[in-house]
Amino acid sequence: MATPMKKSPERTPTKYDALVAAAVLLLAVALGARYWFAPAQDAALTAVVSIDGVEVERLAFDDTEREYQNNGYTVHVTVTPDGVRVDHADCPTQDCVHTGTISRAGQSIVCLPARVAITLAGAADAGYDVIAG
Repeated sequence: MATPMKKSPERTPTKYDALVAAAVLLLAVALGARYWFAPAQDAALTAVVSIDGVEVERLAFDDTEREYQNNGYTVHVTVTPDGVRVDHADCPTQDCVHTGTISRAGQSIVCLPARVAITLAGAADAGYDVIAG
């Protein structure tokens, strides 16, 4: 003869369950409110120029032209309110010239033979330090 199956006991919410639910809800609201009430940050971008991994200059987004020489190569950089570009470089591959104009925080132009890197930095940067491939 088969034994009858036992019925599982019914569970009713307790005051501790309500406390945990309230804590989770409060935490979610606090994390979400952080984005709405965060102080406004200046969205100004700056072009950071590095040679051999050492920062040599920071350029504001205005009409500026600079030439950088290193390792026997010359890199001509133009900064406008629209972005930063390398107009001319006497390196063999011209990768830095073909990169075009960059205008968002985190973007960069690199001339490997000259060891010159231009990176855009500023408060408009999302704060992430990730390379997705």
